[in-house]
Amino acid sequence: MKISNRKRNRVPGRGKGHALDVAARDEVLGSIEGLPHTPEQLIECLHRIQDRFGHLAAKHLVALADLLRLAPAEVYEVATFYHHFDVVHEGGIPPPPLTVRVCDSVTCEMFGAQALVQALEVGLGDGVRIQRVPCVGRCDQAPVAVVGQHAVDRADLGKVTDCIDAGRLGPATPDDWIRFEDYCNDGGYVLARESYDDPFRAEAIILELESSGLRGLGGAGFPAGRKWRILKDQPAPRLMAINIDEGEPGTFKDRHYLETDPHRFLEGVLVAAQVIGIDRCYFYIRDEYPGVLEILRSAIQELQDNFDRPLPTLLVRRGAGAYICGEESAMIESIEGKRGMPRLRPPYVAQVGLFGRPTLEHNCETLFWVRDVVQRGAAWFAGQGRRGRHGLRSFSVSGRVRNPGVHLAPAGISVRELIDEFCGGMLEGHDLYAYFPGGASGGILPAALADEPLDFDTLQPHGCFIGSAAVIILSDRDRVRDAALNAVHFFAHESCGQCTPCRVGCDRAAKLMKSAVWDSGLLEELATVMEDASICGLGQAAPNPIRCTLRYFPEEVGCQ
Repeated sequence: MKISNRKRNRVPGRGKGHALDVAARDEVLGSIEGLPHTPEQLIECLHRIQDRFGHLAAKHLVALADLLRLAPAEVYEVATFYHHFDVVHEGGIPPPPLTVRVCDSVTCEMFGAQALVQALEVGLGDGVRIQRVPCVGRCDQAPVAVVGQHAVDRADLGKVTDCIDAGRLGPATPDDWIRFEDYCNDGGYVLARESYDDPFRAEAIILELESSGLRGLGGAGFPAGRKWRILKDQPAPRLMAINIDEGEPGTFKDRHYLETDPHRFLEGVLVAAQVIGIDRCYFYIRDEYPGVLEILRSAIQELQDNFDRPLPTLLVRRGAGAYICGEESAMIESIEGKRGMPRLRPPYVAQVGLFGRPTLEHNCETLFWVRDVVQRGAAWFAGQGRRGRHGLRSFSVSGRVRNPGVHLAPAGISVRELIDEFCGGMLEGHDLYAYFPGGASGGILPAALADEPLDFDTLQPHGCFIGSAAVIILSDRDRVRDAALNAVHFFAHESCGQCTPCRVGCDRAAKLMKSAVWDSGLLEELATVMEDASICGLGQAAPNPIRCTLRYFPEEVGCQ
């Protein structure tokens, strides 16, 4: 299949003032062996070089530009856009061979991330780099440190030191995930084969998804069946881009499902590809999930070795530490080898998406549910729920509860019921004070609203939304103003910088929120500009924690 790429500045890499180092070119060639020398592979090439050398030297960037026939400036701007790339300028000092990253997002900060950073800085010495990083998707095990690529749950200095001394630097990959044979023995891939063998099955599958009410579970909540119908009517070739870049602080459900049952997700991919007519699928997975990456690659290999029907091309792409790439068009830009800058819309990605082709963009969990919804029937899925809501929701619950984790519960459940029925209640000595219903961007609600139904479209009157169902529980020992400031700091750090309202607004808001008494008028004016004028959802949703704090917790910020 011929795929047209958007026009890029493809020129030889010998720019003015950038001499090509022949030895460096050979080193780069060795690092990217097996990869096509095309611009869309730029980010994976950068990963390969950094995996080998521990950083990105200027000479290697120039050599890579020469090999991919890109301007050195274009390679440099991509390398410096993503947080996980360590670019070392000419004459600069490479980072230490070992980096320990400490998550300092909302839940980890609640459980002592700042004290952990201080203990590590004193206890590990100068030979180890300590970095504060945004959410690493293990909020149920806060605080979390990542030693090399090895996650240390409920971390302290002793656990991190033991990890280093034992040389545990690679990803801790769970080995109890369901393999191909066991999945098939439990009825797996029957639906996928039916979609291949029965040409009339496609319409029935779409109707089942539409009747079930299954919606996109990455946060936007667009009806899945309607999306499939829209894509099916677009001209071929059509592509698929699957978003496994769950960077929203508090969210880790996709990691949970891929670490346990990856073939159920892959069957959803195959069914979607067959029903819609897609022959190339891209998996975009966050770089913070190296263990999941290994599992997914192994599961894909099992599928390719054992499935008895022709498969679409399945391509895995690594992110590089950019929350903005969870936005669908920014993810598409990143898959194309560019900075993850959201596109202006229209056109929408269903019409002009990846490489300019109609693209089905889906969240991992949405595809995970396809088999169950179709085989068990739309009535089964729609019959779940409380308070007039329909379906099931995978809640990533963290914070001051006894049993944090991914909990599958009826749509429309209240946070009070979620805590009592699924999370074992609050921690001993803690009382519910507030909660994030949808991660950092979903706003913050008080305990007085703990009986509201949690679902799409139910929380907007309160200035919140459920998003990806990342529920963070705060107790009477926490301060909402601190949690809100943490969230806005996160948005300031993760803004792509493309539009001024978001780039300047997030930074300015964080500075204003440090005052003992908040300037409510100025903050509301700033929030309005960000909400109305930002290009994408990051800037539009960033004011939610600010407005909720002013609305529900004015006593904390001196705005009685």
